[in-house]
Amino acid sequence: MSDQVNTISDVEFGCELPSFNPDTSLDNVKYFGEFVGWGGPRFTDHEAARKEGFPGALVPGVMSQGFLGAMVHRWAPAADIIAIDTVFRAPVLVDQTHHITGVVTDIDQETGSVEIDITVSNEEEETRVFGTATAKLPTS
Repeated sequence: MSDQVNTISDVEFGCELPSFNPDTSLDNVKYFGEFVGWGGPRFTDHEAARKEGFPGALVPGVMSQGFLGAMVHRWAPAADIIAIDTVFRAPVLVDQTHHITGVVTDIDQETGSVEIDITVSNEEEETRVFGTATAKLPTS
C-alpha cells in the first residue's frame, strides 16, 4: 500500500499511517500560541512552566491534536476528520522529540468511515497522548 489513500477501498485494516516527528521547538510553539492567542508562559518559557510545577514548557493540547490531524490528512488528503478523541496522559514537552503514529482499527466500506488509533509518544517511547480519530473518505 502507498503512503497515501484516496478512497475507502484503498484502506487496509491494521495499516500503519506514515508517522512523523512534529516540530515541538520553542519557536514553533510560540508562533502557534501567538496565532491562536495562547501565548501564556507555561507554553513559551521553560522556567515559568517549572514555577507552575511542570517539567518544562508545554506543547498546547490543541497543537498536539493538530499534529494528529495532520498525520491523518497526510495519509488521506481527501478525508474529512469527523472526530479526534484524545486522552492526555502526560505533558508533551517543548524542545523534546515526539513521534506521531496511527493504525487503522475499523473500516466501514459502506459509509466510508475509518477509525484510527492515534498516539503521541516521546523519545523514551512513553505514551503522552492517545485516542481515536474518525475520518470519512470518499467511497469511490
